[in-house]
Order: sequence, then structure tokens, then C-alpha cells
Amino acid sequence: MQDVSSLVAQAREGRPRAVARLISLVEGASPQLREVMAALAPLTGNAYVVGLTGSPGVGKSTSTSALVTAYRKQGRRVGVLAVDPSSPFSGGALLGDRVRMSEHASDPGVYIRSMATRGHLGGLAWSAPQAIRVLDAAGCEVILVETVGVGQSEVEIASQADTSVVLLAPGMGDGIQAAKAGILEIGDVYVVNKADRDGADATARELNHMLGLGEARGPGDWRPPIVKTVAARGEGIDEVVEALEKHRAWMEEHGVLAERRRARAAREVETIAVTALRERIGDLHGDRRLSTLAEKIVAGELDPYRAADELVTGLTRGQ
Repeated sequence: MQDVSSLVAQAREGRPRAVARLISLVEGASPQLREVMAALAPLTGNAYVVGLTGSPGVGKSTSTSALVTAYRKQGRRVGVLAVDPSSPFSGGALLGDRVRMSEHASDPGVYIRSMATRGHLGGLAWSAPQAIRVLDAAGCEVILVETVGVGQSEVEIASQADTSVVLLAPGMGDGIQAAKAGILEIGDVYVVNKADRDGADATARELNHMLGLGEARGPGDWRPPIVKTVAARGEGIDEVVEALEKHRAWMEEHGVLAERRRARAAREVETIAVTALRERIGDLHGDRRLSTLAEKIVAGELDPYRAADELVTGLTRGQ
């Protein structure tokens, strides 16, 4: 068993091993997870969480690395959660993003962690919210969450980040098509990376046109900017940081930031509660209560919905 209070204290001091152990407890759904979350709760709520999403190949890892460089020049501590595909053999992360960000590995002001999706859809690992909380409590002022790159279904980051950045690149073929499938609804800042390629201006124009066709915005509403970058050379990255800071200021002014964080906390509580209930239902296989309800359904004495209501009621009452 780990000494949680000691780990938390060391993490607050910026010791990477302590941060790593805390995140490992989170990823492994350790029996000490509740103790960890209770210890971290008073220490969180200060980090600015930025999510980066987009189809594979648009340069998310390169852009994330460039943003780390920009924020470190400002003297900010940065945490990175790079969600990688799971290994088909071990179930762990394939660590591709960690390799591509190796230039920051020796910087004590940067913490980079690769996390495996482990089959979770939506581009994130299921334990990402708790891992974000660990980095927040460890003193990271900016946390960059890079999703795995699953194309059109990759919209879950909007529920976990304060600001969502959607990356596209010219010549990807399905860039705008992916945007049509839902990405246009989640982006707060849009980045057309690899802008030195042919077609970058056309991609930006088409994206701007599609944003104009979206929901109507009032005079004070946020209109997502479109920034062109060449992340491999660091070009345009300062403009991305500027756009992020403007969005954060707008959210704080209009109360949007606090509302997003409340909604995020509510979803996290709901997920934990549903998971716990599902586990309890799973323990019922072979239980007489479930068999009795099934017999009543087969006999036409009860419909499945009423049976489910009775089961949930019994579980919540501890019967």
C-alpha cells in the first residue's frame, strides 16, 4: 500500500515520481483511489485545461510539443496527458506521443504522461478526469490533453477541457468531412496546421464558411478563431496561445468557465455512480433476485422496464 499523504506532498513539490505513482493508482483503479481523490480535492481547480483533438496525421503531437515550449517561455508549469492507442499485447499505451515530445523530458517544469485508451471510445482514457486532477494538484498551471486521434467520433474532449482546440491539415482528405460529423460543434479554437502545404488557405476558407453556417451567434458570443500554423517550425504557435488566452478571458467574463467546470464535475460523479451500479448489477448474475424477475418477465407478469426499476430500487436501498 502506498502512503497517499506522502505521495501528495511530494507531488506538490513537483517530484515526477510521486505524480507518476498517483496517476498509476488512478489508471489501475486502485483500492486507494478514493483516498487519493479525497486528498487531492482541496488542491485542485487552478489549472487551465486545453484539449487538442483532430484526425490522425494532422500534427497533434507536434502542436502539443510546440505549445509546451511556448508556455514554458512564459514560465508556466505544464502537464501533458497524451492519450495513445492501447497495445494489443499488454493493454498499455504505445507511447508514440511520449517519444515525439522527448525534447521536454529533462525539463522539471513539464510533466508528460502517456495513457492508454484500453478500449474506451471517444479519444480519451476512462481515467483521464482523475489524471487531470492529479496534475492540477501537482501545480501544473496549464494541462494539455492530446486525444488519441480517432477521427469523427473524437468529441469527448469537449466534456473534459476548459478550451477545445481542433486541428486540421490541408490534403488530409477527410478534414472538413470529420468536422461535419460533430467536431464543428466542439471547437473553441481551430488550427490549420502544416499551413506551408498547398491547400491551407482553401481549408481555412472552407472551415470559416462552415462555421458561418453553424448556430447563430450574438454580438457578445464567442466566435472560434482559425489560426494557421506550421507547428514543426513553431510558426503561428504564439497566435494559438493568444487565442487560448482570449477564450479563457471571455469564459471568465461571461461565467462560462465556471459552468463548464461544474458540468464536468457533474458528469464525473454520474460516471462513477453508473460504474458502481453496473458493478453491483454484474455481481447479481446467478442471484435469486435477478432470476425471479426474469421468470416474471417470461410469464408475462412483469415487463422489462418495471423489472429494471425494481432491481435498481433494491440496489439503491441495499437490499
